[in-house]
Amino acid sequence: MKNNVLTIIKKELARFFGDKRMVFVTVLMPGLMIYVIYCLMGDFMMDAFLPDEEYVGTAYVQNFPEELADSLKEISVEWNYLGTEDAVENVKTQIREKETDLLVIFPENFTDIVSAYDVTSGEAAPNVEVYYNSTKTESQQLAMNVSGLLDAYEASMSNKFDVNAGEEIYDCATEKDTTGQILSMMMPMLLMIFLYSGCISVAPESIAGEKERGTIATMLVTPMKRSSLAVGKILSLSIIALMSGLSSFLGTFLSLPKLLGTGETGINANVYTISDYALLLMIIFSTVLVMVGVISLVSALAKSTKEAGTMVSPLMILIMLLSLAPMFIGEGTKSIFLFLIPLFNSAVCMNGIFSFTYEPMQVVVTIVMNLFFTGIMTYLLKKMFDSEKLMFAH
Repeated sequence: MKNNVLTIIKKELARFFGDKRMVFVTVLMPGLMIYVIYCLMGDFMMDAFLPDEEYVGTAYVQNFPEELADSLKEISVEWNYLGTEDAVENVKTQIREKETDLLVIFPENFTDIVSAYDVTSGEAAPNVEVYYNSTKTESQQLAMNVSGLLDAYEASMSNKFDVNAGEEIYDCATEKDTTGQILSMMMPMLLMIFLYSGCISVAPESIAGEKERGTIATMLVTPMKRSSLAVGKILSLSIIALMSGLSSFLGTFLSLPKLLGTGETGINANVYTISDYALLLMIIFSTVLVMVGVISLVSALAKSTKEAGTMVSPLMILIMLLSLAPMFIGEGTKSIFLFLIPLFNSAVCMNGIFSFTYEPMQVVVTIVMNLFFTGIMTYLLKKMFDSEKLMFAH
């Protein structure tokens, strides 16, 4: 029995290591891809969640105390002084619209009030208000820096004043901005994964599975044009994959308010319009066509469903990388040439739609390019169907 077991082990290992493609896809590629992805994600996250070191923010201050002048000037901010309440409301609007970074309001006669305040009196301490926008990285970082400086100054004075202790809402981010920020970070990746999962569940079986069972040979010997077979396969598989992907997407999207807590996060799907959803649906369908085209080509090369599944599995890692990359690309760097890259252009457009930063031309170019690449892959699939050596190989 022992010899039989060893014989089987040797046979299976020899079969596996004798297939160089299988060794690369199964052993080498996952580790290599994970290493590359994590390294890139680390660099991306540093760039996305920390402001540029050379960035100089714009901040406004009211009732500025002279004793804090030197400390506040250490922060890389261009300080502007305010006088009237009307000016304060205007600055709050600018922060909400991400045109300005910060507003700091000190109580009138701050120095005298703080000096006279008795911490044992039970009265509310003087309050310094710091207004910012949490959906703008630079604004949030500056607010943290200023609040930290004020906290240190407060501690040195035996806690004679507070920072943002009132009932005001100091985060000027709107519900629309908050929803866009959260969903643009999560949904493109989830949506791309759901769509790919739907494609991978049907495409290998439809082509590689029929090759394995020999049923595709029956269709190939009929008078049917190979181009008709290729188009029919891609369209039918795309419809099925789209239904699967949309089902997962809708379930996730509708559950997000419950999952994240609507009241705490401010997520409200009603901020998106019908046109936003229509554009998203067109992007989704063109993306599915590309995914089905890629998987169909790989499946036509494979000899069995199992081999096809193994060959297309690493593409999931690539899909995840492509869907995460748009989060870390600034608006000023979104060249129109980026939208010529299939799948990556879809992820960028999804990110733009969810964050309300897309441009119509970007969506048009993405859909056209996805259809163009789908046409190329359909032609290649037709050529593969023409090859008897490829289709009838066992």
